[in-house]
Amino acid sequence: MAHLSSPTTTKRAARILEWAERIAPVRASWREKASGFYEEDYKYMRFLVPEGRRVLELGCGDGALLRALKPAHGVGVDFSPAMVDLAKEGAPEFEFILGDISNPATYESIEGEFDFIILSDTIGFLDDCEETLRLIHRIATRETRIIISYYSRFWEPILKTAEMAGLRMKQVDQNWLSTGEIENLLELADFEVIKREWRQLIPAKLFGLGSLINRFLVPIPMLRRACLRNYVVARPSLDCALDNPSVTVLVPCRNERGNVEEIVKRIPRFCDDIEILFVEGHSQDGTLDEINRVIAAYPEYDIKALVQDGKGKGDAVRKGFNAARGDLLMILDADMTMPPEALPKFYRALVSGKGEFINGSRLVYPMEEEAMRFLNHLANVAFSVLFTWLLNQRFTDTLCGTKCLSRHHYQRIANDRAYFGDFDPFGDFDLIFGASKANLKVIEIPIRYAARTYGTTQISRFRHGWLLLKMVVVAFRRLKAF
Repeated sequence: MAHLSSPTTTKRAARILEWAERIAPVRASWREKASGFYEEDYKYMRFLVPEGRRVLELGCGDGALLRALKPAHGVGVDFSPAMVDLAKEGAPEFEFILGDISNPATYESIEGEFDFIILSDTIGFLDDCEETLRLIHRIATRETRIIISYYSRFWEPILKTAEMAGLRMKQVDQNWLSTGEIENLLELADFEVIKREWRQLIPAKLFGLGSLINRFLVPIPMLRRACLRNYVVARPSLDCALDNPSVTVLVPCRNERGNVEEIVKRIPRFCDDIEILFVEGHSQDGTLDEINRVIAAYPEYDIKALVQDGKGKGDAVRKGFNAARGDLLMILDADMTMPPEALPKFYRALVSGKGEFINGSRLVYPMEEEAMRFLNHLANVAFSVLFTWLLNQRFTDTLCGTKCLSRHHYQRIANDRAYFGDFDPFGDFDLIFGASKANLKVIEIPIRYAARTYGTTQISRFRHGWLLLKMVVVAFRRLKAF
């Protein structure tokens, strides 16, 4: 059932309402004429918003976008009675509310928690963008993601020319905001931007040529800023802290017998409840026997051991995380090139709410001699630049083994793993790609990278370098060119 709140009474708001009522009967026909643009727009929105989520759209119009997203629970709000009637007719399974999203009373009519709150083009019609964004906190949780999609400011003269030529539906005066201005408004309203993206250099099919250009050329850094469509994803920056969660420190290990006891002794007691979980990978040096000895020697610690079914660190991480009992999940490589004493930094960053996926970086501080070979260092820097571009979030070191996230967020990544496939023997990219797809806030912790004191590296420069190149291709196809 729709609820009506008092509409904004400014002259501008009245003009926008009159315009929305007038164009409602022809809205679908204009969308069909611009089908190339809307198909591309909805495709990217479906990438950001997986099917089956809880979605609220503020300024939903006739509900076309909400229908395209196929949410498990969908709610739309619009202040045009004609648009709301069309939306209810097109999707009776969703709830549509008649109300002004600039009016606090409207939010009293909205029930439930939402995974995503979407403002698609809506920000252009608001009188006071900052104050309206602040109202969203009334219905957002720490897990809610805000998505704002809008037209590029640089396309304003092109779009207005198209209107005069009858190639685009007549519009009412809007706020023409750049991506940077939208980010600033979100920050003023206590939201934190997670990622930005630019899509559609050619907003038409052009017998398939437009789709090819948008898919393969638009991801090029210099071209993407010229695109028509901008997307900003943000999260609430208020009340993000966690209350003393438990931790599982997962230690994948193969042929690391000499490090097992040192790991247990050197992990600080940085929270009240720490589980240390070794996942052993069919070692030849007695690592499993040493783990069992250490478990018996330190009964005051919660230490457990598992044996891998498959091969590779990725398999060990998945097995360990599935068995872990902690609220937060950490990875600590058994070679101890990342000092266990740094783990409290990862815990603080996650518990304080500064980040949701905490990644270590070995490439900020100077490292010990022989800790990383020169060619490996160059390759790590190159791949970091590539993945920063591919993921739209800053990464200075994608292959640092130490990572930290909540069990809840890991489960979300695991549930959506089919999007990328079981492609990663390392385990790092499975988590990094998944965190990007799940719109998690990434924070990096600089660490002092040390040389090994026991055993030999499990990494082959050339064989694993080839696998890293394959990761770049996977990321490009699934995160950019889709």
